[in-house]
Amino acid sequence: MKRAFVLAVLFALAMVAASARADYPKPSMYPISWELKFEHSMPKRIVVNLPGGPRAYYYLVYTVTNSSDQEQMFFPVMEMLTEDGRVIRSDKNVPLKVFDLIKARESKQFLEQFPQIEGSVRLGEDQARDGVAIWSEPTPEMGRFSIFIGGLSGEATTIKGPDGKPMTLRKTLELNYLVRGDEVYPGEDEVNEEASRWVMR
Repeated sequence: MKRAFVLAVLFALAMVAASARADYPKPSMYPISWELKFEHSMPKRIVVNLPGGPRAYYYLVYTVTNSSDQEQMFFPVMEMLTEDGRVIRSDKNVPLKVFDLIKARESKQFLEQFPQIEGSVRLGEDQARDGVAIWSEPTPEMGRFSIFIGGLSGEATTIKGPDGKPMTLRKTLELNYLVRGDEVYPGEDEVNEEASRWVMR
């Protein structure tokens, strides 16, 4: 009897969760608004000697190209979601020396840092812009983490938030990664790319 009751409760919870997932808005299968082409490298780790001692950073080099029918504005919002649930905005309190070393390492003459890359992206491949997002390493043992890229699409929707007030969700690119290993030899473990997807966030 107890087992049947437990199974019934678990089934009810699963149905509620499935209903919640079904109600949550998803991006259109086909673009319904302007969208910038986004190409990116794998996230990389770099250790920089700073006045307070060496510090580790992760960075993502990317290129945005405007293939739409008119000039578009690019205001990137790039956040890292760590395995323990922390959400970290890119380029917070990152010394200029870190960007300079990344630029030299990547050999990209026109690499732009945040917020210099904000602004218009003109039409065509020859007007593409190269940028980099940088995060202080949240932990030497990264495990699974995600990077959310906002500002690539004009698609948006409004839903009722947890407080009952309207909340705007925008089409956002989710990149997922896994770093196997532990904190003993940070930086020596390979970053593995997992499936990416578009989400409303």
